[in-house]
Amino acid sequence: MRPTGGGATQDTAPGLSAGPVALAWLTQFLVGTDLFVVAPLLPAIAASFEVSAARTGLLVTAFSVAYVVASPVAGWISDRWDRATVLVVALVLFSLANVGTALAPGFGLLLAARVVAGVAAAATGPTVYALVSTRARDRARAQVLAVVGSGLLTALWVGAPAGSLLGRYVGWESAFLILAAGTFLLAFPHAFVWRRHPGAAAPEPAVAAEPAVGPAPAGAVDAPSEAGARHGARSPGTAAAMSAVTVTALWAFSVYTLYTFLAVALHADGRASSVTWLLVVYGVGAVIGGQVGGRFADRAGAVRVTGTALLLTAVLEVVVALAYPVPWALAGALGLFAFAAYAFFPAQQRHLVDLFPGRATAVLSWNNGALFVGLSVAGAVGGQILHATDYQVLLYTGAAVAVPACLLAARGRPGRRTARPARPGRPGRPG
Repeated sequence: MRPTGGGATQDTAPGLSAGPVALAWLTQFLVGTDLFVVAPLLPAIAASFEVSAARTGLLVTAFSVAYVVASPVAGWISDRWDRATVLVVALVLFSLANVGTALAPGFGLLLAARVVAGVAAAATGPTVYALVSTRARDRARAQVLAVVGSGLLTALWVGAPAGSLLGRYVGWESAFLILAAGTFLLAFPHAFVWRRHPGAAAPEPAVAAEPAVGPAPAGAVDAPSEAGARHGARSPGTAAAMSAVTVTALWAFSVYTLYTFLAVALHADGRASSVTWLLVVYGVGAVIGGQVGGRFADRAGAVRVTGTALLLTAVLEVVVALAYPVPWALAGALGLFAFAAYAFFPAQQRHLVDLFPGRATAVLSWNNGALFVGLSVAGAVGGQILHATDYQVLLYTGAAVAVPACLLAARGRPGRRTARPARPGRPGRPG
């Protein structure tokens, strides 16, 4: 290991303190709440603007499409400019978009406000992940990503229901005004906290099976890592990045065919009273799974975790289908499925940051965009499958899609030539 300027190594160099991690978590929680709260508020929005419920669904579509389109551009900008500045600008823009959402005088302007919110979110999430991953200790990178990502998952089962209740009793506009105030206030600490945490120490040499390209040297702000070059690593190209994020799109389709239509299926079966507590079980399983997946990705290797998680996702989605008629069995199967499925995401993020340290934000943006593509396709295709057959057939379809995702992830595993440890020896002589 190469010592830093103060003589510290990767094991002894300070990583991120609790403050920046908590700030990143809260940012993801608020942005996630904005994403998930729209669906339960659609009936109130439809009544407010006197439009059909089907038309208000365009609000979700507009946000998702704007996110997918803006993600590559936002990531490219963030990797070339100062990431902290990009994050602050994105949060302010996100806040203004939510004010526009709450105060829009017509449905057309409301739709435009959601497009702006999607663009801002595309620059917010991946930049937060890049900031924490390039400053965390190499051996704890996926674990930190999992902690921050749990903010988004917590929004799924805490923030969105809370916003829905607020909208019911105070008005749907109030939910977006509160989110606008929260994200605007968060911009101020983000403007300063990352200046005090410029980076972690250089990493250990990458191992053969799992290249671990580390964060920027201490004292540098968002500088691309040169660890791969020092240790003989070959930087994968764009084709490798696209293959990797395709795995995420397939994973998202598999996961969100189950999640998106769970409540619809339960309502159709006369089990509407079970929806809330089953979603809580699912959300808790997802949060725990993300934490465990991050920890194991740091210890056993990110690629091993992604492959195992995808395989278990396929198997457990079949188990959920079989357990669906029995409430207690369904609850247990949902918790296990969410645990396995969401162990994938922080490990996948770590894998991408390790492979593309100099383009971390851009590749994480593509990854988040792929997630939204998979989510959107799951909604469109899943609805048709559910209409033509039943929920259990939809689950079998999701499980089948997880299988090629597992195979594609295994095929993309880096070989021994990807990275080699530096050999000891004096300069100018072979080790």
